Amino acid sequence: QVQPVESGGGSVQAGGSLKLSCAASAPTLNKRCVAWFRQVPGEQRRGNAIAVIDQNGDTNFDDSVKGRWRISQDFATNYVFLEMNNLKPEDTGAYFCAADYRRHFCVWGADYFQYWGQGTQVTVSS
Repeated sequence: QVQPVESGGGSVQAGGSLKLSCAASAPTLNKRCVAWFRQVPGEQRRGNAIAVIDQNGDTNFDDSVKGRWRISQDFATNYVFLEMNNLKPEDTGAYFCAADYRRHFCVWGADYFQYWGQGTQVTVSS
């Protein structure tokens, strides 16, 4: 496995959309969970995920983004995408992609993830 690499951050006005990409490794023995985490200034990055997807395509979202965002994966390229719609100023932060290859299912806590990207900044202005 390799360290995930994020791309696609930027600045947008409230109500706009962004799509983040994460280049991850292929599942190992049919095990992979990829998650997105957010870090805001003054807070720790490690907490609970914002969105997760396992190798079967099962997804889950934090209540703050449910219904607005979508997470998907492309096994041909091993990219995981986070489509962020109807963005709000409180969505602002550094977004990190993380991957775990030890389980068939996803967990939420940051401590469960093995590999982390360097992060990409998302800024939403009001």
